[in-house]
Amino acid sequence: MPRTRKNPHAQKHQEFRMNQAELIETVATNAGIRKSDAAKVVQSVFEGISSALGRGEDVRLAGFGIFEVAERAAREGRNPRTGEVVQIAASKAPRFKPAKQLRDVVNV
Repeated sequence: MPRTRKNPHAQKHQEFRMNQAELIETVATNAGIRKSDAAKVVQSVFEGISSALGRGEDVRLAGFGIFEVAERAAREGRNPRTGEVVQIAASKAPRFKPAKQLRDVVNV
């Protein structure tokens, strides 16, 4: 039987993720409302943030952070297979900057 070795440099940590259904359940529990109402609230928040970003506006949530649109300039890149130079078009991307209070919660 072949011997296998574990990577001694690999970090041992468990990943925790919250999906939209779990967020809805948390909102419903914390607000004392039905899940269907919480789903409407969560969806409304996402739509509000998305539409504001689509108009190029920032969304500032005190104590949480800022959602904003970052502009990326056009640039040259390389095709990794051929090494050929390719033009990458300018684009916009959503960006999130956490507030100090949120960073403090994460870095406890």
